[in-house]
Amino acid sequence: MSGMDLYPTSPVILDGGLGTTLEALAQNANTPLWSTQLILDNPRVIVEVHMAFLRAGARIIMTSTYQAAVTTFKKAGYSKIVATDTMVKSVHLANEARETFVHENPGQDVKIALSLGPFGATLSPPQEFAGYYPPPYGPMGYLQSDDMYNSFRTDDTEGEEKSIEALARFHLERLLVFARDPETWGMIDIVAFETVPLVREAFAIRKAMVDLKNTLTAEGIEFVQKPWWISFVLPGGQSPQKTNEGQCKTVLDIVYTTFSARMASGDRELPRPSGIGINCTAPEFISGLVDEYAHAIKSLDTPGCLRPWLIIYPDAGDVYDILTRSWLVASKDAKHSWAVDLKNVVHAAQTEQYGVWSGFVVGGCCRTGPDLIQRLKELVFPGD
Repeated sequence: MSGMDLYPTSPVILDGGLGTTLEALAQNANTPLWSTQLILDNPRVIVEVHMAFLRAGARIIMTSTYQAAVTTFKKAGYSKIVATDTMVKSVHLANEARETFVHENPGQDVKIALSLGPFGATLSPPQEFAGYYPPPYGPMGYLQSDDMYNSFRTDDTEGEEKSIEALARFHLERLLVFARDPETWGMIDIVAFETVPLVREAFAIRKAMVDLKNTLTAEGIEFVQKPWWISFVLPGGQSPQKTNEGQCKTVLDIVYTTFSARMASGDRELPRPSGIGINCTAPEFISGLVDEYAHAIKSLDTPGCLRPWLIIYPDAGDVYDILTRSWLVASKDAKHSWAVDLKNVVHAAQTEQYGVWSGFVVGGCCRTGPDLIQRLKELVFPGD
């Protein structure tokens, strides 16, 4: 699938920070499950927040499954059966909100994106912003030390390959929870791998998508392909993954790993995602990163015409402290300019990067509530 042929026009408005909006309403942050905990404790509030984003103008809503995995449920004291049932229920809650909204607003086209965070989101403290993954997922886990590293040595190809295999299994196991249930899989329109900090995890995700098809086929289950994207987190405007020399991986590294037809491991062809994104990154870095993404896409030597969708959903500018689990709030001026700046980024990309992108999905990540999404929608579609 070469693109996300979901909407005839773009940009498309994505929702905002579901988890942080729920956190503010229900104080559910102190659990390994984060927003997923509310599926068990208070599912109605999830539907209400989905509805709030839809009424604000979002036409793609994310499921409350960002940190959901059997391992995180186990940490929270739940069984595998509870884990799978709850993960599936999240999709049904999003679908309930969609059906209610469309009933109230006939003719509206609403899509559901399955939110799948990185492996690092299941760790404690969370590692989606730094990527310190314990073996076999990475070279070392998080330590309060200056000697941490998140890339393998250049001569440790075995460690790198084992890491990719382990990460691919992690993502495959979650995908299978949804794909083995045809009713639930049918409610999902897009698979959104988000807040990915490591280049090699993007490779693992692509491998997991191959393994998903092969596993379902072997089990006699029809595989229905969905559009999918991989969205990266770039704290400070840079990749958190560093080489052994201490240099950050580049946007070109990110784009090449996401879209190159063949990768080193076995030189087998891997599927390309329908889109690539930037999320949970401070607003002031988005414009420059979008330019870098476009230049990197243009530089790829790919057969055919590669025109992915670009997905942009920055955070609200607040900064999260993973140790204290608290937020340092951005200034009022930064919040006021969030939607204006984002609209300007999309407008510039539409005009200056014509031919690079098939379309744009734009919304918010952490700490962006329905109010900011409504303001964004009003600016992107004035008079609508």
